[in-house]
Amino acid sequence: MFPIRTKNRKAISAVLTTIIILVASIVLGTGVVVFSTGLFQSGGSQQAVQVQGVKGWVASNFTAGYSWGAFAVKNTGDKIVSISSITLRGAAVPYTNMYADTNQTQTAANFQSQLISTGINSQGNMQTNTAYNGSTCPAYAYNAVTGLPNEVTISQNGTSDTIPGPYSRVMLCLQQQSGPVALQPGNIAIIYFKNPTGLYGTTDVGITSTISVLAGTAPVAQTVRLGNS
Repeated sequence: MFPIRTKNRKAISAVLTTIIILVASIVLGTGVVVFSTGLFQSGGSQQAVQVQGVKGWVASNFTAGYSWGAFAVKNTGDKIVSISSITLRGAAVPYTNMYADTNQTQTAANFQSQLISTGINSQGNMQTNTAYNGSTCPAYAYNAVTGLPNEVTISQNGTSDTIPGPYSRVMLCLQQQSGPVALQPGNIAIIYFKNPTGLYGTTDVGITSTISVLAGTAPVAQTVRLGNS
């Protein structure tokens, strides 16, 4: 009887070993497939932005502490990104203080341009190109409660009172925002923003300051020298 039991045990052990090897192979194979899929998904979908032309201006004619900034941003990744935060000196710029143009004809024409200030007025706002009245930009309206306009029209080749030709390409219709600025892959936005009052003063003209822009999960920080406006 003992020899027979030994043979049965050997047979059962051989079967179990075979089953274990098969199961282990299946588990390892599945893990490799899942891991490879995860690598493909993470590597094939990225968030990336290019920020350039960063500018900053302080109103030197007023002591209230008015200042503005501007930059151009391009989505160089393959996912939609949102410009969700602009921060300077630890202070976040409210969405309603952001003015953006996402018209690709206008932003592409101005992406390499020198962003300009048309002058900060006594209300602390960037002056609009009044010469563009009747243009394709929405009608200018000032909100007395918030102290902010609904839009700012700017010519990158002139002042607040001139129209260079052809104005249809260089004009920027900067619309007041109420939330993050979304950008499709390859798209460009030009953003002007009003800093919180008092963040910079007249004595800050000429100093350097760091602006931090958060686009999706891609933070970008750049240093800008504050100019006079």
